[in-house]
Amino acid sequence: MLDRNKLVNVLRDEVTHFRVGNTRLMKKRKPYTPIVGIVPGLLLVLSSYGNAQTDVRNPSYDVATAVNVMVPMRDGVKLATDVYMPAHGGQLAPGRFPVLVSRTPYGKVGVTAPAGSNEIARYFAQRGYVVVVQDCRGRYNSEGTFYIDVNEGRDGYDTVEWAARQAWSNGKVGTYGASYLAQAQNALAVLRPPHLAAMFVEVGTSNYYQEGAYRGGAFCLLHNLVYPMILTSTSPEAQKDTVLKDAMLEMLHEQIGNWLRAYPFRPNASPLLLDPIYQRWFQDFVDHSFFDDYWKQNGFNFEFDYDKYPDIPIYFISGWYDLFERGTLHNYMGLATRHKSPTKLLMGPWVHGIGPRVAGGVDFGADAEVNLTAEQLRWFDQVLKDQNTGIVQEPRVRYFTMGGGDGFRDAKGHMQNGGEWTAASAWPPPGASTHAFFLHADGSLSEQPPGDEPPSIYVFDPRHPVPTIGGQIDSGKDLSPDGPRDQRCDLKIFGCEDNLPLFARRDVLVFQTPPLASDLTIAGPVTVDLWISSSAPETDFTAKLVDVAPPNRDYPEGFAMNLEDRIIRVRSWNDTSPPRVLMPLSARKVTIDLVGVANRFRTGHRVRVDISSSNFPFFDVNPNTGERSGYSTHETTADQVVYHDREHPSHINLPVMGRAP
Repeated sequence: MLDRNKLVNVLRDEVTHFRVGNTRLMKKRKPYTPIVGIVPGLLLVLSSYGNAQTDVRNPSYDVATAVNVMVPMRDGVKLATDVYMPAHGGQLAPGRFPVLVSRTPYGKVGVTAPAGSNEIARYFAQRGYVVVVQDCRGRYNSEGTFYIDVNEGRDGYDTVEWAARQAWSNGKVGTYGASYLAQAQNALAVLRPPHLAAMFVEVGTSNYYQEGAYRGGAFCLLHNLVYPMILTSTSPEAQKDTVLKDAMLEMLHEQIGNWLRAYPFRPNASPLLLDPIYQRWFQDFVDHSFFDDYWKQNGFNFEFDYDKYPDIPIYFISGWYDLFERGTLHNYMGLATRHKSPTKLLMGPWVHGIGPRVAGGVDFGADAEVNLTAEQLRWFDQVLKDQNTGIVQEPRVRYFTMGGGDGFRDAKGHMQNGGEWTAASAWPPPGASTHAFFLHADGSLSEQPPGDEPPSIYVFDPRHPVPTIGGQIDSGKDLSPDGPRDQRCDLKIFGCEDNLPLFARRDVLVFQTPPLASDLTIAGPVTVDLWISSSAPETDFTAKLVDVAPPNRDYPEGFAMNLEDRIIRVRSWNDTSPPRVLMPLSARKVTIDLVGVANRFRTGHRVRVDISSSNFPFFDVNPNTGERSGYSTHETTADQVVYHDREHPSHINLPVMGRAP
């Protein structure tokens, strides 16, 4: 066995526990059912790392592990860190190695640690990397107080530079990780630690205000209530106080629907008051409902700091149904145009979990599956070890074009949608041209501009919001289903009162093409230019792009698969200008950014756009009163008007492939 004192000297810090060689791994953790599936990053790593031991290159080393190395930060706080090192025959392998760093608030080990995190660290150590896995400040075994995102830049910088100084390091440090772990990577990157040499960034934000906290000015209620509840239930405070932990779990799994309906809370009546540390940032999110300096802090926003990133190889990965789809696309576009180093993008048909063929209620086929571990190994082997794995020479962008399957139900109950990978030199992909599809009074959607047509009108009652069915959900997906789903209610879905399609509601406007005479493929950004008015001083409008498959024996009423959806809080929809209240019955143009997608609408399918004013509980419900967001005292109905005439041509902009504009 390796001499313990020698290991302590190598690490230059206190080591509280260590293992060397092929000694037994920790017993495989039983998943903690109430938590797995709703903590961002947990389900993702389950799918990403599930096949960590099946790859193209066999292990070359045993593994020596040091647990709870307390790494000092610049302010004296020490963060608990596990180090996985290549070893031979019970001894540390000679030489210096590239280092991979991953920092997590979910626990580097233990019940709520990302599944497979130990295995993935061992996997890379067996292949000639030192892997550093660290609990974020104020989480699990680390000292300090946790506050979401804002400490990760400085702490990450200090950790990268600590790793680079160690005797086992060759000075090249890469980072990896998903969701919060991706934000932690980006936060340290903009501070430019000298030894940061490469990054592998999965499902990470570029602007947390516009992705995780708010979208179009509407509060992401489901995520922002469930997520801090989860973190509270796993906080150091809850680990010491079983009453607190049990109370939070009770609220999460028995009362979460009631708490969602009870929002907005008075600051002294929040379910998070049991742990003031987590209540603080929840309330800060509520109180900063506009894009102000709070959201420009490092950790929340990277779009203003692209010029600060070091010019190093960076690989971005996300999915069309991922919470941070927008962030991944923006980060790639912002850095690919600035850097000479390899910058890559991979976009699949996935939710906030990378790699599987099934997302939501849809099977995209075997081609949709990606072994993310193999992809990471190829990436780091080439950019950190200078091995020619071919990954840098491959096209910079690969995206999955959904569609093309037979549309029947498979044995597991999933609609077989199919799809294929497409390579491109950039995003948006060259070859796409923007085509306007116009909304018409008769409910049709076509490339024919409107004439003199009357507007469409509906009543939005905030006491009866449109329920969330699918989409970019992570936290709370056990309550509201995530990903691609048939846009049909089910009494099992939160907020549904019947089993009818959503378009049966009087507060949902539907505009769709006739059945297509030939395939229509789109790939790139999608926006909706909507001319609206309302009887309310402030209100919301939603837009959803849907691929409507024709009826078949398994789906006798067809299958309406959501592709993208977004929302606009009209008073605050434009971050760059002061908020303006609506003038009753005064037409205003708003643009709803549906971000981007790649989809093949097959012959016989329809392109559909749904317009409404709510999507609950994904977003908080606008009371239509114009009161301060998060502090409303009452609700009122609103008469909503959507114009589609010659002077107000509401339309969706689709990036059509292979057809001239």
